[in-house]
Amino acid sequence: MICKGKVWKFGDNIDTDAIIPARYLTTSDPQALATHCMEDADPDFVARMKAGDIILGGENFGCGSSREHAPISIKAAGVSCVIAKSFARIFYRNSFNMGLPIFESQELFDAIQDGEEIEVDSTAGTITLTSSNKVFKINSIPPFMEELIADGGLMKHIAGKRGKNEKR
Repeated sequence: MICKGKVWKFGDNIDTDAIIPARYLTTSDPQALATHCMEDADPDFVARMKAGDIILGGENFGCGSSREHAPISIKAAGVSCVIAKSFARIFYRNSFNMGLPIFESQELFDAIQDGEEIEVDSTAGTITLTSSNKVFKINSIPPFMEELIADGGLMKHIAGKRGKNEKR
């Protein structure tokens, strides 16, 4: 998988309330959630970002409550992937379950400025800074998790498996 876009840089401990504030959890509609993505961390994020852009976080991205709304809002906003130094475990798993690609890189955060463009190649396990062609390694994603992303998330993955079994 290749993700290419402008980086929106956030700091450490960005919690699920900063990603999608609890006051908007009256809906589970992805498009409605997308309009408020990252609102408490950057009120203008959705208005300024473009489809395909990338969120870059520091340590412990997605900490806080275990709501699936956080990765749903990010994906529905058009963010192609999230890269962070580390992720809260529940956010990590929820992201794959919802079909949102996420990657860990310790080096990228300190080596890049907000707004720079990068290309993520999950197959090669690299991130390339477009302006300088500098390459960073990313931790590989387990094959089962890559399958979930390719299928669009856990529920679509299960539905696809069910459909294949019914055709036999």
